[in-house]
Amino acid sequence: MIDPKLLRTDPELLRRSQGARGESVALVDELITADETRRSLIAAFEKLRAEQNQIGKQVAKATGTEKTTLLDRTKQLSLDVKAANNASEAAEAKFTELLKAFPNLVFDDVPLGGEDDFRVLETIGAPRDFLAEGFAPKDHLELGEALGAIDMDRGAKVSGSRFYFLTGVGAQLEFALINLAISKALSWGFTPILPPALVKASAMEGTGFLGQAAQDVYHLPNDDLYLVGTSEVALAAYHSGEILDAASLPRNYVGYSPCFRREAGSYGRDVRGIFRVHWFDKVEMFVFCDPENSHAEHQRLLGYEKDFIAALELPFQVLEVAAGDLGMSAARKYDCYGWVPSQGKYREITSTSNCTEFQARRLDIRMRDDNQIRPVATLNGTLCAMTRMIIMLLENHQQSDGSIYVPVALRQFLGMDIIKSAD
Repeated sequence: MIDPKLLRTDPELLRRSQGARGESVALVDELITADETRRSLIAAFEKLRAEQNQIGKQVAKATGTEKTTLLDRTKQLSLDVKAANNASEAAEAKFTELLKAFPNLVFDDVPLGGEDDFRVLETIGAPRDFLAEGFAPKDHLELGEALGAIDMDRGAKVSGSRFYFLTGVGAQLEFALINLAISKALSWGFTPILPPALVKASAMEGTGFLGQAAQDVYHLPNDDLYLVGTSEVALAAYHSGEILDAASLPRNYVGYSPCFRREAGSYGRDVRGIFRVHWFDKVEMFVFCDPENSHAEHQRLLGYEKDFIAALELPFQVLEVAAGDLGMSAARKYDCYGWVPSQGKYREITSTSNCTEFQARRLDIRMRDDNQIRPVATLNGTLCAMTRMIIMLLENHQQSDGSIYVPVALRQFLGMDIIKSAD
């Protein structure tokens, strides 16, 4: 959550951020009013409690009529204190509810607008001219089925729409991508973690996934547990309620987990193949750092994503996401979009977000530095979302005979230079 002190010290910053996101600026005024009410009621409660304590001391020394008067006042104060306490707790609860609904503050230089208003920062590599090579590119599903790598029909039979099986070389491709991603992350100094895919509500809420993203979350009501849509959730909550030594920062983790998303609101979109599915596996980077270093850490994560995509010899673009398309927790977000030959356009394959202190405040993760205790910053970055990276490999590296060229970096993990037809 945001620092509540900003309501009193810089409310215009909050208004600018809400305006940039295209969200309610009135929420700032609601929060300011709720904060004033909360602090006023707490002060009233504390004043009554102080009087109650003072009279309690006087009663012990008083006698006769004075003692009777003080005892009567004590009875009334007891009722007043209880009422004041209830009022202050209700005001605190309302304030906390509003504060948790308030998204992270967007950096002032983030581009304005919505989903289509991103800023292209860089284009790396060039799409192949398949027609110049003498053939039209096939899409990933046609290629995957011919190679015995993807089985959508049995996925639907077993689990329903937007589920799939990776079979044969398709499964081998995922294992190879996992090994390449983890190998690179280890060389960059990340600690590997296999996190749980089921988490408590506190982890989901703490990372901001029970806000605007709640419609995409799978919930198991009998257990009150949630299936994660990204291992970011478990990795962020890993240090919840802890105070980290500043000397131990940054802490770099790389997690591998299944991810589950309802894809609510995407009805009819990308229904063919494995681009938009309800389950996929992903390697995710996560960093805890001093907030003063969050900008540099964000650039570092983006650099690792670019390195990984380039190693797979894929053409891609780096985008800065517009304020209106940011998730609740992000103050800034970069996406990498890979080229999809069958669609003739770039599509999202990785993202990295600077969540500043927002998640850490919600999860109570702090750092101790020179006897000062303050919130850390958290950042996340996709290294490899398996299904989308498999799409990129199949489509961009397809050959005229239906075989697939294997990038040099992947060969040691896949054990082949060319993926040939299953026939």
